[in-house]
Amino acid sequence: MKGIRRLAEYLDISIGTVSRALNGKPDVNGETRRRVLAAAEELGYVANQSGRSLRQGETKVIGLMIESSKETVENADNFFLGVTSGLQSVFARHNLDLIMLPCPSDEDPHEYLKRMVARRIVDAMIISDTQRIDRRIDFLSRAKIPFVALGRSLSASSFPWIDLDFEGVAAHAVERLIALGHRRIAITAPSSEANLGYLFIESYRRALERHNIAFDPSLVIRVRSSEHGGYQAAHELLLLEERPTAVILIYELMAIGLYRRLMESGVMPGRDLAVIGFRDAPRARFLQPSLSCFRISLYDLGVELGQMLLATMPAYQEFYPGDGRNIVWPLELMPGESDAFEVGADEKEFEPERLSFGDRTVEF
Repeated sequence: MKGIRRLAEYLDISIGTVSRALNGKPDVNGETRRRVLAAAEELGYVANQSGRSLRQGETKVIGLMIESSKETVENADNFFLGVTSGLQSVFARHNLDLIMLPCPSDEDPHEYLKRMVARRIVDAMIISDTQRIDRRIDFLSRAKIPFVALGRSLSASSFPWIDLDFEGVAAHAVERLIALGHRRIAITAPSSEANLGYLFIESYRRALERHNIAFDPSLVIRVRSSEHGGYQAAHELLLLEERPTAVILIYELMAIGLYRRLMESGVMPGRDLAVIGFRDAPRARFLQPSLSCFRISLYDLGVELGQMLLATMPAYQEFYPGDGRNIVWPLELMPGESDAFEVGADEKEFEPERLSFGDRTVEF
């Protein structure tokens, strides 16, 4: 109150009028509001948001929970920057702020979320990296805290979510590769319990079955979603006795590590092994040969995510009456050169090179 009292004395108007002007109440005329705001800036007055939040029972802040680790920092791309740009454009309409809540990779996400909720620093949550069974979803549902998930899960019977079309990407990639003559197609998947991995693999399996191609578990390479994971995936593919002729990547930056390991072994992407990446990431755009991958508008995804969240909050539901449905977000294929070659009738897998020395043959 000291700051407001000083403003009131400076302007020679009541404390109540100053308070209503600062809070944008409609019963204060425009001239008085302008005088109050100008004086507040001149005197360096800043409202006590903590006290206001306690009185009003809201913080006007939305939390976005993401995973934070040394690996995610080193392999960061602009995925969440693109999404937050869209989120901010929605929240700004209602004077809401967005804060990032980075959960350390060595901490239980459920316990981290409970701590953030107990501190009452946000009015609603957006959670990402959803797991097959995700206790955060059950917790937020029971606590009746508005939230939306960027990703699906088997937890809870019903909750608001938007997820990328992992099934569509896997199915489209398999169909494209089969049309080019490939029959032995590998796929990468997260080494974690992320639900997206299960969706990706199941769609891949069904797409193979539609063409009477047996599912081979040895062609499912589980690695971390990073450049290093791509390097490891390529290494494991090279060790297979019966190598594939194509691979589908679940994470865009894997392509960088995969290209590196293949080229170290004299295997050329796009010539000896067809590669299809997941998303058009800026850091992968300069790979040669150019990567076939899928395109998505992260800004539009963020806008839809923000509107879906506000549709769950009573104060904003009237603005977004049609945004309560769950959405599988489509991606569009961008053909490149990394999968452009066709497999001939007598060439169904790339073979190791052989050199003969008399009666002895050496593979490398």
